[in-house]
Amino acid sequence: MNTTLQTVTERIRARSAALRARYLEQLQHHAQRPPGAQRLGCANVAHAFAALPGQDKFRVVAEKAPHLAVVTAYNDVLSAHQPYESYPALIREQARALGATVQVAGGVPAMCDGVTQGTPGMELSLFSRDTIAMSTAIALSHDVFDAALLLGICDKIVPGLLIGALHFGHLPCVFVPAGPMGSGLSNSDKARVRELYAQGKVGRQELLEAESAAYHGAGTCTFYGTANSNQMLLEAMGLHVPGAAFVPPNTDVREQLTREAVRQALRIHARSAQSAPIGQVVDERCIVNAMVALLATGGSTNHLIHWVAVARSAGHLIDWSDFAELSSVVPLLARVYPNGSADVNQFQEAGGPSFVIRELLGAGLMHEDVLTIAGPSLQTYGQRLAGGGKEALRWEDWPAQSSDTSVVRTAAEPFSATGGLKLLEGNLGRAVIKISAVPEDRHVVEAPARVFDSQEAMQAAFKAGELAQDVVVVVRFQGPQANGMPELHKLTPPLAVLQGQGYRVALVTDGRMSGASGKVPAAIHVSPEALAGGPLARLRDGDIVRVDGKSGQLLALVDAAQWAQREVQTIRPEAVADNAAGLGRELFSGMRRNVRSAEEGAVSWL
Repeated sequence: MNTTLQTVTERIRARSAALRARYLEQLQHHAQRPPGAQRLGCANVAHAFAALPGQDKFRVVAEKAPHLAVVTAYNDVLSAHQPYESYPALIREQARALGATVQVAGGVPAMCDGVTQGTPGMELSLFSRDTIAMSTAIALSHDVFDAALLLGICDKIVPGLLIGALHFGHLPCVFVPAGPMGSGLSNSDKARVRELYAQGKVGRQELLEAESAAYHGAGTCTFYGTANSNQMLLEAMGLHVPGAAFVPPNTDVREQLTREAVRQALRIHARSAQSAPIGQVVDERCIVNAMVALLATGGSTNHLIHWVAVARSAGHLIDWSDFAELSSVVPLLARVYPNGSADVNQFQEAGGPSFVIRELLGAGLMHEDVLTIAGPSLQTYGQRLAGGGKEALRWEDWPAQSSDTSVVRTAAEPFSATGGLKLLEGNLGRAVIKISAVPEDRHVVEAPARVFDSQEAMQAAFKAGELAQDVVVVVRFQGPQANGMPELHKLTPPLAVLQGQGYRVALVTDGRMSGASGKVPAAIHVSPEALAGGPLARLRDGDIVRVDGKSGQLLALVDAAQWAQREVQTIRPEAVADNAAGLGRELFSGMRRNVRSAEEGAVSWL
């Protein structure tokens, strides 16, 4: 076992000891109660099962059969979630064949960041995670279930479902994915058209045709953003059926994986001898395994926020220093867009999550002896899913090498000796940078700052030709308290254009860029945020800023005495009001007031 992995794990365990003990005590208290159908009053039981068919009522009440909850994030707007429409019927059929019963306990909201990108809806995106967590809790609050199947894939949905489920930590829970859409227009070609559009060289029709060729059917978007990083992390945590992450939707293998999820949920249900409550599965080793999987694959920077919140929900305290220390020893084993040219279908074909997990286990960079929904070891998650569909699911050992070493490599011959994420610190605060996709000669950028209070202002300056120089673009007042910390993907094309023209360019922001961060160095999630009086509020146009992804520095090269005396600028009151009203944003004012910093997981429920 790698000594740094052990050190970080032990530090998290020690730091979290009191909180984790309280969590496990509460978990045990709830696990010891009688089943819901025996524990609740007769009127409660009658209400709970009133709509069940008569035979199912008899099974759950009289025969005391296992009873499964389904919490679903199905809707037709998210391409990744559209296949879930048919899942409840399939799950019921499989459960009945095994002598169990099922109810859809509730639905959770699920928004598509691709639809809301650059619109007021994006200001609800991060807060939708905690809304999903609360919705999951409401669904499970009926409290008549022995286990839960959680149907969700995309950006905030999986973390929200996981946070909500961990607050019912006595319940065994199995996540059920649906798979990626088929490969369409390549991600690199899509990015090229976006850059041409930003330069005015192609029109809206050409852009729409390119986007529609990239996003064209049911399933997850095929770049390695937050949604697909979610799937990688769930495999590493042992919360999926092994190998389930990237099998396409509407296939025989996908159906068998869903049926297997039901079988596993019934094997580990709360009253079984092999019960595996999610609160016990997600121990500190499980959390560290997720962090390692993120780093080894160059996954989404959003998870430096989300997994802090997930860990807290299970009684663990982690921070960005833990990620940074692990990143120093975890090799980069995958190149998937935006860290390479391959999409997730090519990643899956080359080896996918299971090959990466096999390599990390072999290198002593993951904990193998952990409880999973498939058994008391992560070993099966490092094997290839070799059979399925019309035949029974089976797993076998991988060959020594992946089938495409330009996409997935062994730990002995990685793309890089260290992970793709870096912690930045300095007089501008703490931030993270995803350097796995950034050319090595751009890991350090030192240039005058141009300071903006919105992405619209930055885009206007770009169109006016004001940014055609070496520049560190600063977009502030984009943190959780200010406007919900939206993703700022609209900045990527103009910044890429400037870098392509030969200028040394970087972005610094207290907002998010997510897994779609590209080849421009971006210091993101700057904490404390500007609205909370963070250092970005002291910056002025022309200040020299250093973004150093090698040494881990984020500095305004301003005389220390002058810096200390500088007035903290505030955003215009009317701008704050603009972000607080209209299109549902008023409903989230309480979250904006109560939200913690990005490094504290941007949680609104503490």
